[in-house]
Amino acid sequence: MGLLCAACVSLLAWLWLTFAQGMFWRTDVRLPPRSAPGRWPSVAIVVPARDEAEVLPRSLPSLIAQDYPGEAEVFLVDDGSADGTGDLARRLAREHPGLPLTVTSPGDPPPGWTGKLWALRHGIALARTAHATEPEYLLLTDADIAHEPDSLRELVSAATSADLDLVSQMARLRAVSLWERLVVPAFVYFFAQLYPFRRINRPAGRTTAAAGGCVLLRTEVAVRAGIPDSIRQAVIDDVSLARAVRRSGGRIWLGLAERVDSVRPYPGLGDLWRMVSRSAYAQLRHQPLLLAGTVAGLVLVYLVPPAALLAGLAAGHAATAWAGGLAWLLMAGTYLPILRYYRQPAALAPLLPLTALLYLLMTVDSAVQHYRGRGAAWKGRTYARPSDA
Repeated sequence: MGLLCAACVSLLAWLWLTFAQGMFWRTDVRLPPRSAPGRWPSVAIVVPARDEAEVLPRSLPSLIAQDYPGEAEVFLVDDGSADGTGDLARRLAREHPGLPLTVTSPGDPPPGWTGKLWALRHGIALARTAHATEPEYLLLTDADIAHEPDSLRELVSAATSADLDLVSQMARLRAVSLWERLVVPAFVYFFAQLYPFRRINRPAGRTTAAAGGCVLLRTEVAVRAGIPDSIRQAVIDDVSLARAVRRSGGRIWLGLAERVDSVRPYPGLGDLWRMVSRSAYAQLRHQPLLLAGTVAGLVLVYLVPPAALLAGLAAGHAATAWAGGLAWLLMAGTYLPILRYYRQPAALAPLLPLTALLYLLMTVDSAVQHYRGRGAAWKGRTYARPSDA
């Protein structure tokens, strides 16, 4: 009886998620209708980079090669790299003529700053003072993100056509290895479930998020929102950035990318585990009760359906099997669009409960690492929660 009740609650949860959670599972939220502006605004492309020599040859040339009709310049901020990132960037600029590149380094971040946001602060300040007139837009993009030649042009066209202050695209992450195929599409699926794009893109919407790998931001609004100073402690900086922009009265938009890709490999489970666990507990604001609720929710929503189906079939309890099977069917059906977006086989859809179990374990591990003093660790740095920083 207990499993039947849990299966029914799970089925109700999936009915609600499928039809009332902003159609989060749809993948047709792409750049809004746009046309070329009468005058192309100036843009500064700011790239924070720490130990990115592995991916830089596949990402930086794509920025330098942007086919943009207006004035644009690239500022790469070397955040204390130990692998020659800065020298490699200069060499790539010599080998790939295009947009001008400035490489700079701000030194180690002071207490209360994450490394990425300290690098962004330095890069934005440099971009605003490099010329007599500061750039009208800032493209904040990670060092592992590769852009097609028309990426900047399309982003600016979307921002100017729809009068948007922030336009962000969730880059298509790499999904080549076995573990990437199992884990990466689900990462985007879970993100969209938490932050449905359609709700984010409503002018008066309360749901707010961005994708930090690709953010076009109006400079005037960045200054008004105090970015990045106002979010200097944020480990999940993209969501915090979007909230700061919206609080300042800015209009934001987030969608899936068509021609913006992450080239960072996560070939093994350990690589993906570290990617998720470094910020999972920060997403829960380091609150044990939120962690407990998240674990219970993941179990109820993702693990109960297959357990109920199999247990119901084994025990001959038709109602339990039907409730679990229908919930599992809705789960797999809503996962199919993101699998198609990632060009992955539909056979992966029924495996979503297994992937959810992995994310549950990653989230718990994130909390364990936090209480061991190793939470939010990334590339040699560990960050305290904001209240302790």
